[in-house]
Amino acid sequence: MAHLTLVGNVFAARGDTPELGTIITWIAAIVGIIFALVIVFLVASSFKLWFQAYMSGATIGIGQIIGMRFRRVNAPVIIQSRIMGVKAGLDVPTPRLESLYLAGGNVPNVVRALIAAKNAHLPLDLEMAMAIDLAGRDILDAVQTSVNPKVIDCPDPSKGKTSIDGVAKNGIMVKARARVTVRTNISQLIGGATEETIIARVGEGIVTTIGSAETHKQVLENPNMISKKVVEKGLDAGTAFQILSVDIADVDVGENIGARLQAEQAEADKRVAQAKAEERRAMAVAREQEMQALVRENRAKVVLAESEIPKAISEAFRQGNLGIMDYYNIRNVQSDTRMRESIAGPESSAKQEG
Repeated sequence: MAHLTLVGNVFAARGDTPELGTIITWIAAIVGIIFALVIVFLVASSFKLWFQAYMSGATIGIGQIIGMRFRRVNAPVIIQSRIMGVKAGLDVPTPRLESLYLAGGNVPNVVRALIAAKNAHLPLDLEMAMAIDLAGRDILDAVQTSVNPKVIDCPDPSKGKTSIDGVAKNGIMVKARARVTVRTNISQLIGGATEETIIARVGEGIVTTIGSAETHKQVLENPNMISKKVVEKGLDAGTAFQILSVDIADVDVGENIGARLQAEQAEADKRVAQAKAEERRAMAVAREQEMQALVRENRAKVVLAESEIPKAISEAFRQGNLGIMDYYNIRNVQSDTRMRESIAGPESSAKQEG
């Protein structure tokens, strides 16, 4: 409507009455001019990139460059990456680079990794490189590590542990520190375990080797035995690395774990023996209390029985079975018994009463 009003104003200024066909022609002309200006602007803004690619031998159609702008692809990054590949002898398709960029990948890093792998004769193609990059791995660092192996400290000092501790069969602790030289196994980089797995497996191998030694002196005299046994275990299986060597950087003697364990065991045995002795003492005390209670019970029975004696004597008097002289003889015997007890002393009396 704005274009129609503009055309109408033009004709009104000239004093002519415009026809519908004339108005449409003018509108088409204006739209065509605007479209041409947009095309010229896009071509002019893309001409520098197209010319740079053309002069570098990495020909890219100017229409592709304009299409990148509409697809919100960073055209300079794609073109620079393609130029790098072409100059290195790699024909990297532009659509694949665009798809990698749109998926969030690092396009220059992937192209640099492909160039490094080609120069190092490593089996790495574009699809694998893209997959590794999109998986979150640094593909360029992986290729560089494959060409130039790196050293991993075992244990990792950043974790706060400075040595791997193992105990020989004689009970002496041996502290070891190793340096593992590895290179990237690109074919297992996707899905392969990381450095933490290598450190854990090497640490386990060192502890096992030290534990199988008869004495700590064998480990101190020949630290190379640890390296050989660890390498022979094939600890890099299922990881993204290939172990080239395991070198023991330091070996030291720790505390006598065997003696400490024996001392702790002896202390535990002593406490068990003390507990059992205390149990037996408690049982003896309980038995003593039971016997004392039984004595008191029997004494009560004796007292009850003695209380029946006067009744029996009275009954014997009534029935004529006991005379007065017999009674006095009994009293004399009782008196004599008390006299003998008094002469024997208080201890004897206490014992007899007890």
